[in-house]
Amino acid sequence: MKENTYKRFCKTLQLEDDATLIEAYKQVHAPGAVWPEITQGMKEVGIMDMEIYIHDTRLFMIMDTVADFDHDKAMATLATKPRQAEWEAYVSQFQKTSETATADEKWQLMERIFKMNG
Repeated sequence: MKENTYKRFCKTLQLEDDATLIEAYKQVHAPGAVWPEITQGMKEVGIMDMEIYIHDTRLFMIMDTVADFDHDKAMATLATKPRQAEWEAYVSQFQKTSETATADEKWQLMERIFKMNG
């Protein structure tokens, strides 16, 4: 069996139930809209790619990381990266969370319960 060259994490977060805020949240995540310091910080801690999906007020994130990624350590380091706390405070207006919550406190890890080929 081929050894994985990356790790995948899936997370979820609840948005405020407000169509205007949800649309604004989508806009701040449109191509090129996320602050460059945020994506740079993610790359620096080992996040290779990320996708966020939405259904009603529920967000679903897929995060692919380097193979030796230590989730807890990386999230703690990410919280110290330039503008990260500012970004989290900014996007908290759209989320059912507090303004001071870190990304790790907001986004809840999901448990995989099914894999077709595995």
